[in-house]
Amino acid sequence: MLRLSELRLPLDHGPDDLEQAVLRYLKIPRARLLDCQLVKRSVDARRRDRIQLIYSVDVALDGEAALMRRRHGDRRLRPTPDTHYRYVARAPEGIGGHSEQRPVVVGAGPCGYFAALLLAQMGFRPLLLERGQPVKQRTADTFGFWRRTAGFNPESNAQFGEGGAGTFSDGKLYSQVSDPDHYGCKVLEELVACGANREILTKHRPHIGTFKLATVVRGLRAKIEALGGEVRFGSRVDQLLLEPCAGPPGSDHASGKSQRVVGLSLADGTSLPCRQVVLAPGHSARDSFQMLQQAGVALEAKPFAVGFRIEHPQALVDEARWGLNAGHPLLGAAEYKLVHHAANGRCVYSFCMCPGGLVVGATSETGRVVTNGMSQHSRNERNANAALVVPVEQEDLAAYAAWPGDPLAGLAFQRALEQQAFVLGGADYSAPVQRLQDFLAGRPTTELGAIGASYQPGVSPSDLRSLLPMPMVTALQEALPLFARRIKGYDHPDALLTAVETRTSSPLRIPRDDHFESINTLGLTPAGEGAGYAGGILSAAIDGIRVAEAVGLRLGSSL
Repeated sequence: MLRLSELRLPLDHGPDDLEQAVLRYLKIPRARLLDCQLVKRSVDARRRDRIQLIYSVDVALDGEAALMRRRHGDRRLRPTPDTHYRYVARAPEGIGGHSEQRPVVVGAGPCGYFAALLLAQMGFRPLLLERGQPVKQRTADTFGFWRRTAGFNPESNAQFGEGGAGTFSDGKLYSQVSDPDHYGCKVLEELVACGANREILTKHRPHIGTFKLATVVRGLRAKIEALGGEVRFGSRVDQLLLEPCAGPPGSDHASGKSQRVVGLSLADGTSLPCRQVVLAPGHSARDSFQMLQQAGVALEAKPFAVGFRIEHPQALVDEARWGLNAGHPLLGAAEYKLVHHAANGRCVYSFCMCPGGLVVGATSETGRVVTNGMSQHSRNERNANAALVVPVEQEDLAAYAAWPGDPLAGLAFQRALEQQAFVLGGADYSAPVQRLQDFLAGRPTTELGAIGASYQPGVSPSDLRSLLPMPMVTALQEALPLFARRIKGYDHPDALLTAVETRTSSPLRIPRDDHFESINTLGLTPAGEGAGYAGGILSAAIDGIRVAEAVGLRLGSSL
């Protein structure tokens, strides 16, 4: 087949117009078009009065070779790329399900689930350990906390449990990571097979939504188990069991590894012998990072950002982006992405924008308040929300480092902000909020205006300026009015800021070598967002595939 891209059609085109556009561009009669399949659809809204849809299609033609010779050099027409996934390793026959060679995956987020799925599809019968609960119980625990019908559970919440942090989010499935091997196609196809809508295969910026994600992760678990893998919940890893590496030149020790994994110790006191561990703990597994530091696993600080959530009426964003076409069924709820470089050298940018969604409580530790955004697939809630964040500088972390270069300084900084937000909100998990006009004027908010807060479990009018370092506050105060030049009405006086957004990404990285293994710990394969190698559902899942391939090759050569 051939792939034809950049076919532009008006927003209200008819059902046969796409096929007609293909025929016109290729200058062929209808009889030569054997098949036409939609590959991707995106929106060009640079002119609100003339919004266009942009299509890519795969076509099968009578006489493809002759057409390609005639259209040589046409950048919009090329052979359809082969995106079929090919496994790099296969397990030997008869591998034991309880052997020390059985790979263990820690963490059932998108990275861990896809690492386990790929290892299971290779025949290695992986064991997946998740500290939290299955998604059904986890959902009950999380929604109970939000609705104040249940207490906060530090092991089952918006961060911990089946599906990872992305389960309670907008479910965005796009990424800017380089993907020359088309792993992203593998991820999307597996998600569709497990219950996601097929539209994620063709939409330019696909998303699933929270409730649909719950169905999908159950499907992934079922596939892993059907292939001989095992998933255990309520299984927090509290310690790596290690032994020194030693040997002659050319051995593990000579290659730079000072220690090797021989097993895991779980919170319930049991020990599990193993030699290959994929560690995909997520960005909020702070106790796990502390455990790794105590075990001598190499860690390093990584850039991250903090800030607030901002809410506007979704109708305001739709009108600013779509104009008179706001509400058109092919457009849906509008999104935005904003960046401003402030005069003091700080950068302010929007992150994890959730159209038609809710601001939700996303803490994973007692006595702290954390915000995040969440949308259902329909994106039909009244408000739009996004994080407005500022990257953290070394000067912000100086007071939180136990020693110069302390890789856990970012964790201590996050915790301090979250604890301050908890106190400022009334110490009952309500979030402190402030009207935009009050934030800009430098005065506390005493009551909300026309834009209501969606945050659950509840909000408390406050003054948020005390939460962040002053250079961040100054940058935000400069950026907010300027963002209104991009999104009309963005500086609405009653737009609501909710604190505090700290979990934009992991504040540290677990360095790994060219084979995806820890640089100093043999058998430990750090992966995903928590390890510092991803930034969302899709990129985390892709990293899970990559590390599974590496582990599969190591296991295959050792068995």
